[in-house]
Amino acid sequence: MNSQTVYAEGSVDVRLTPDEALALTGVEFNGNPKIKSEAQRKIRSAFEKTFDFNSDAK
Repeated sequence: MNSQTVYAEGSVDVRLTPDEALALTGVEFNGNPKIKSEAQRKIRSAFEKTFDFNSDAK
């Protein structure tokens, strides 16, 4: 299944904690490995709210 992405003008705003931002750069938090996945979830959620993802191929 192909997908088409229509990008909106502007930017995506995501509020991350300092630890989440560091985790996305590759820093590993052995005491709490969920930090990176939480940051990725926030970014994915912001994209879904901002952009129109269509599953119809043209």
